[in-house]
Amino acid sequence: MPVRQLSEGLVNRIAAGEVVERPASAVKELVENALDAGARRIEVATDGGGRRLIRVTDDGSGMPRADLELAVERHATSKLSDDSDLMAIGTLGFRGEALPSIGSVAKLSIVTRHESEAHAWALSVEGGAKSETMPAALTRGTRVEVRDLFYATPARLKFLKTERSEAEAVREVVRRLAMSRPDVAFTLAGEERSPVTWAAALPGAPGRLARLGDVLGADFSANAVEVRAGREGLLIEGFAGLPTYTRANALGQYLFVNDRPVRDKLLVGAVRGAYADYLPRDRHPVVALFVTVDPREVDVNVHPAKTEVRFREPGLIRSLIVGSLREALAREAGRVSTTGGDATIAAFRPAFAQRREWPSAMPAMRGNTALGFAEVVQEAFAVAPSADARAAVAEAAPELLDRPLGAARAQVHETYIVSQTRDGLVIVDQHAAHERLVYERLKAAIDAQGVARQILLIPEIVELDESDVERLAARVDDLARFGLVLESFGPGAVAVRETPSLLGEIDAAALVRDLAEHMAEWDDGLPLERRLLHVSATMACYGSVRAGRRLKPDEMNALLRDMESTPNSGQCNHGRPTYVELKLSDIERLFGRR
Repeated sequence: MPVRQLSEGLVNRIAAGEVVERPASAVKELVENALDAGARRIEVATDGGGRRLIRVTDDGSGMPRADLELAVERHATSKLSDDSDLMAIGTLGFRGEALPSIGSVAKLSIVTRHESEAHAWALSVEGGAKSETMPAALTRGTRVEVRDLFYATPARLKFLKTERSEAEAVREVVRRLAMSRPDVAFTLAGEERSPVTWAAALPGAPGRLARLGDVLGADFSANAVEVRAGREGLLIEGFAGLPTYTRANALGQYLFVNDRPVRDKLLVGAVRGAYADYLPRDRHPVVALFVTVDPREVDVNVHPAKTEVRFREPGLIRSLIVGSLREALAREAGRVSTTGGDATIAAFRPAFAQRREWPSAMPAMRGNTALGFAEVVQEAFAVAPSADARAAVAEAAPELLDRPLGAARAQVHETYIVSQTRDGLVIVDQHAAHERLVYERLKAAIDAQGVARQILLIPEIVELDESDVERLAARVDDLARFGLVLESFGPGAVAVRETPSLLGEIDAAALVRDLAEHMAEWDDGLPLERRLLHVSATMACYGSVRAGRRLKPDEMNALLRDMESTPNSGQCNHGRPTYVELKLSDIERLFGRR
């Protein structure tokens, strides 16, 4: 077949395949146009998940008649000129492809009014064919309607998902844009959902958090810490969820560059790195971060959908995100997720629903299930180890009740410490809490002068697979920094000669085997810092107070005081909460007093 020039209609449909992938893509382009036009209120309505109808109405500046006629032509835009710098884009849209692309595959109609015009003007495009411009009625701004999306390209319809799925994709696009601009009011309506309105918020961090809470839910607002840092013309701000407030996937990470919602591997990797010290591998943080940078330092002209960006100095971006997140999480280290207490209350309620008699009919839930609330209270306040212990706790209580974690009252099942505060009680997982304490001491010792070692009188020989021995041998220098000295002992074993003094008496063989398993999963590209954190976390687990060990009252109180003075003590190294707090008002609700 000879080389030939494609028709304008076919070129437009090819471009539409890149720009308008699904109804949500069209919504994104139209709402971005409204924001670029200075809109303060934007309404989005859909039908059939956006297949049958998309309507976007704004109160922006609108367009005069001449601009309207040109706006539906390919590569026609008011946001760039011929001498504009493509590396200094200051608007959300700039390619001039959205409206002609939509018009080439759908029935597009636009009504707009500019302040310089006596009335509004209307124009329609159907399958690429443009109508005459006609007078119309509209008070202000622009209204764009897209009907029968992809009717001109039926094959594309086959690739769309169900109407419910497409409607959810539209909702997610509007949610992200609403998060990026809390100063703009958004309304989202459609046949698939009840209308929802996010009112314009006040400027500054409180207004941004209010908008995030409206969009993401009250739980996010209650469990978020403010993030703000700047350097060399770069600003990072937003809010990050506590390490105990997580999700099973990364869909709760909302990232923005110059108010543009993006999906960028660099930013996602930076967030993962910042939380590496807090979360297990199967949990993901919830964050909303906003990067403000000189437009010349970021390339947004990477993909027609404009959701990918490239930074001129990616290292600076990453380091500032990691640093700002870690600083914010360390600042709020004493907080744990409010959802922990709510989940605890919810877990207690079924016991009350089953039987209303108190206390003889309360079911005794042992083993791996949660204790009934009545049983916890009875054991916490009635089984002190001895009369002397009760006296010691009572004597210390008046001053300790005002401490954040209160005064230890009892140990339940030799695993959980129950303490009383001035306005409630706290239940502490002694192993998880002490694991975090040991972990932080290990890190502090490494940063200061290295971890002190204790020489084993008789080296412990640990048999392993040859591949595991090779991995350990390749990292003996790193492990020595943590006080663990290993030597190869033939092809299938290693000899443990020294262990960290901080850990005391440990099961060295089990520790070495665990380290070998972790190293087998490491990516060669994993930063050294992340690898060392894995080592620290594994060692801390083996050097911690184990569940099942009975503690004296002074030991329990000492653990609580250490937790109060240790960074990140609200969760263990694996991301689990170390304590749950119940306010007196919560307890009273359980017993029907409120």
